[in-house]
Amino acid sequence: MSHSFRLLFAATLTLASAIAFAAPAATKPLSASQQRMSDCSKQATGKKGDERKAFMSSCLKGSSAAPAKMTQQEKMKKCNADAGKQSLKGDARKAFMSTCLKG
Repeated sequence: MSHSFRLLFAATLTLASAIAFAAPAATKPLSASQQRMSDCSKQATGKKGDERKAFMSSCLKGSSAAPAKMTQQEKMKKCNADAGKQSLKGDARKAFMSTCLKG
């Protein structure tokens, strides 16, 4: 073997070794429950408060069917009933209804 060939071969091995050791270590794979939490969290984007809690609960339990989104009429009925249970009147009721309907 010629001297230049051996030098080129040695340089190639050195470079290959450096690349192999410089590669980032593989991250530990997520457990099944961690993966489910991640997936559910991504699907819950945009949901807030009780709606998010209910969605996450059903999603994490493995429910394939997410709770159906309430129509505006259903929201109005539920919020109105909740305001009645709390005996809200006047401005307090208006503020509660506004917040509740925004969901």
